[in-house]
Amino acid sequence: MTNLIAIGIVPNLLATAPEAEPSVVLCGVLLSLVVIYLASKIGGEFSNWLGFPPVLGELVAGVIVGYSALHLLVFPEGGASSSDSLLIKFLEATAGLDPEAAQATFLAQSEVLSVLSELGVIILLFEVGLESNLKELLEAGIQATIVACVGVVVPFAAGTFGLMTIFGIGAVPAIFAGAALTATSIGITSKVLSELGRLSSKEGQIIVGAAVIDDVLGIIVLAVVASLAKTGEVDVSNVIYLIISSTVFLVGSILLGKFFNKSFVAISDQLKTRGELVIPALIFAFILAYIGAAIHLEAILGAFAAGLVFDESDKRKELESQVIPISDFIVPIFFVSVGAKTNLGVLNPAVPANREGLTMAVFLIVVAIVGKVVTGAVVWGQANINRLAIGVGMIPRGEVGLVFAAVGATSGALSEPLQAAIIMMVILTTFLAPPLLRVVFKDDPVDAAKSETAV
Repeated sequence: MTNLIAIGIVPNLLATAPEAEPSVVLCGVLLSLVVIYLASKIGGEFSNWLGFPPVLGELVAGVIVGYSALHLLVFPEGGASSSDSLLIKFLEATAGLDPEAAQATFLAQSEVLSVLSELGVIILLFEVGLESNLKELLEAGIQATIVACVGVVVPFAAGTFGLMTIFGIGAVPAIFAGAALTATSIGITSKVLSELGRLSSKEGQIIVGAAVIDDVLGIIVLAVVASLAKTGEVDVSNVIYLIISSTVFLVGSILLGKFFNKSFVAISDQLKTRGELVIPALIFAFILAYIGAAIHLEAILGAFAAGLVFDESDKRKELESQVIPISDFIVPIFFVSVGAKTNLGVLNPAVPANREGLTMAVFLIVVAIVGKVVTGAVVWGQANINRLAIGVGMIPRGEVGLVFAAVGATSGALSEPLQAAIIMMVILTTFLAPPLLRVVFKDDPVDAAKSETAV
């Protein structure tokens, strides 16, 4: 090969290889978006009909249209090529795609969708920050703080140590998987608690407060482990630097944001054209996201910080209502893409080589459940409090857990079996939490009275 390059044959061959035509790439992206939106809507509606969070339906629908089943939406990161994509074959049959340019078109189309997916997760974390009440976070109290810390430390330590010692997984991927176990989905738990009439109860207040703190700690952990994945090695001094820098960045952004809030409101009041509120907010969010990425943390850390900043704005509710349609448009691309990139075939127990991956999935699920249930045991000084309910309320990973899986896959830190195991953990914990919460509160007389009052 060296001789061929030296005499210029390989460069000439590459120069004459067909390039992707922009119009055909656009057709491919449009078809992919049709598949994504159909999958997300059908999956979300079906999941909602079953009484589960719509995000799970979007994820499962992504798995169905992706590499694990229909091959309508596949990506090169998982080793797929143009020959694996049914959409590329459809383009060849209907849009005049030159078969020789199929691979270039496939790569270009995948790149566009990956960028849209990245924007989707940035908007998602901005929305999560907006929905997180900073005052409630500061007023959560020592009990909620301790529950959150235990809910982060226990599953992280158990997951990381177990993967390294039992399965022989390397330090960086084990840390990434352990970090994915720290998440808690506040949206899912809050919805169930509200339906049970327990949102304002002692248990509900501790769960919600701890879940918000969990999100903040989880995002910091994610920024740290994602940065570790870029170097591929664990250096103690680097870990300390990343923890300090991510914490300072998040806290500093919030403190500076307090001064920005009044300017933001004044500027938006002066603007008279469409988007006078949401556009300046997105500019600020993207600037913080850029800074987060530029200082080798994560763009989503900046987006989350921006959301927390606007939480204290006088126009928060109005801004939140304007962000929702944007989120509805772009976030499904992220969820469906995560599912589509997941190859659940690597967990097929019929193949002997896959059994270790399946065992890892079972291990992560057990750690994910036990690691959160034990958080209820650290609550003290509360008479007649349902400690089991507090632990169960911390179980669902939901959309935050998916962010961990996606960032890990993108960074290349996770193998296919480990990525699939994390996805299975996220799906199962999110499915289990709502019915388990109903069970642990079922015989609670306080809950029954509140539920009757709510009705």
